[in-house]
Amino acid sequence: DERNAPTVNGHLRSEMRLKNMWHRATYVIVRHMEEATDEKGEEFLLVQLRTKLKDYCPNKLDPAPGGVVGFGESYLENAQREIEEEMGILTHLQTKECSETTDTKKKNSHLIQRFFTFSFQDNRVRCWGDLYEVQYTGPLSCIKIQKEEVEEIQRLSLSQIKSKMLQQPEEWTPDGLHALRLYLQFRHDTKINRRLLKGYSGSNLNVMTLRPRPKVIFFDCDDCLYFDNWKTADQISQKIEEWCTQKKGLPPKYAYELYKKYGTALKGLLAENYIDNNPEDIEQYLREVHDLPIHTLLKPDPKLRLILERLDPSIPKFIFTASVRHHAERCLKALGIDNFFSSENIIDVKSCNLETKHCCGSFQIAMEIANVTAYPPESCLFFDDSTKNIQMGRKMGWRSVLVGKVGRDCKKNVSCDDTELEMNSIHDLEKCFPELFIDR
Repeated sequence: DERNAPTVNGHLRSEMRLKNMWHRATYVIVRHMEEATDEKGEEFLLVQLRTKLKDYCPNKLDPAPGGVVGFGESYLENAQREIEEEMGILTHLQTKECSETTDTKKKNSHLIQRFFTFSFQDNRVRCWGDLYEVQYTGPLSCIKIQKEEVEEIQRLSLSQIKSKMLQQPEEWTPDGLHALRLYLQFRHDTKINRRLLKGYSGSNLNVMTLRPRPKVIFFDCDDCLYFDNWKTADQISQKIEEWCTQKKGLPPKYAYELYKKYGTALKGLLAENYIDNNPEDIEQYLREVHDLPIHTLLKPDPKLRLILERLDPSIPKFIFTASVRHHAERCLKALGIDNFFSSENIIDVKSCNLETKHCCGSFQIAMEIANVTAYPPESCLFFDDSTKNIQMGRKMGWRSVLVGKVGRDCKKNVSCDDTELEMNSIHDLEKCFPELFIDR
C-alpha cells in the first residue's frame, strides 16, 4: 500500500497496471567492472532498451532494470531473479561477515548490494522500490538477454547517461531515471562521508528522497571564506581587549568573561552599562575594534573566485557574519570576491539586533532578510567554521556544513554531529556539492 505494507491478498499484474495500484518493484543498477573506468576515469553502466512489447514504457531506455515483486516474494529474490532472467547475470549477496552465494552450486556470480528503499508515483506508476547495485565483472559478450523483455544492452558511461538524461528525458523510463538520480546522490554522499541526519531529505534509507535544491546559500566570513590561522580573529580579540582595558579601565581578560557570560563582549558591555545603548556609541565601538590592516592580512584568492564564478547564479548568496558589515566588505575586497556579494547581502551583528550569531533569533532574521521564510528551513544551505553556529543551524533545520576541522581555541581536530558534512576548506565546495555548479 502507500506505506509499503504488504496487503493480505495480492492482485493480478494487469489489474495493478490498469488501476495504477501501489506495488513493490526492484531497481538494479548494473556497473560494468570488466574495465571499470576508461582513460578518462569514467565508470560504465549497462542500460537496457526495453522491447516494444512491454506493457509499461515500451522501447524506452532503463538505467535500473528490475521488475514487479510478486506476491509473497522478497525484494532480494525478485532482484536476483529478474537480473538473471533478463540479462543472464547470476548474483550473490555480500554480508558484513562474509561473501556467499545464495546457491553454492552457481559459479561466476557477481556481487549484488542493497542500498535503499524509495517511493515513486506518477500518472502511470505508484510503487515502493528497492534499489540494488550489481558489480558485473564479465565481458559484454556474456550477457544473455531475454528477447521478450530486452531489445538490447547498451554500455554507457555515467557522463553519457547524464547527458542523455538532460537532452532526451522522454527516451527513458521515468521511474528508472528517478532511481538513478537517487543512486548517484547516495554514491556521492558515501564518497564524501556525508552524514545521514534524521529529519533531512536523502537521509532515510527506508524512504530515500532526492535532496532539494537550496533556495539560498549562507556563508560565514572570517575563518570560513578564508583561513589565516586565526590571525585576523586574534587581532579583533586583541582590539576588544585593549578597548575594554584602556578605554574603560576594565581588568585584563574581562572582555572574555563578558563574552562567555553574554554571548558577545558588546552585549556584556551594554548590559553592564560600559557603553551607552545608542547607535553612535555602538557604531564607534564596532569600528574601532575592527580597525585592522585587512589587506596586509588577507590576499586575493583566485581559486575561491573561480568557485564563486561557477556557482549557480540563480541561487542567492549571503554573508552571515557575527562581525560587522564594513569588516566583511573589506575582507571580501581583499580576497578579490567583493563583486559576488552586495552590501545588502551581508547579514551582520547589527542586522541581528546585536544578538550573538548562535541564537535562533539571528538565524530567523537571516531567513527574513533572504526572503526564504516561506520555504522549509532545509532550503537554507549554511557554511560556517563554528560548531556552535552549526549546532544552531541544525536546530533551525538548516543544512549546515562545518568548514575547517581544527578548533580555534583547542588547536586540535574538531567534529560536530550536527553537520551534514565536514570540509577541510571552502575550496572543497565544488567537490562536495557538484550539483550547485552550472556545468555539472
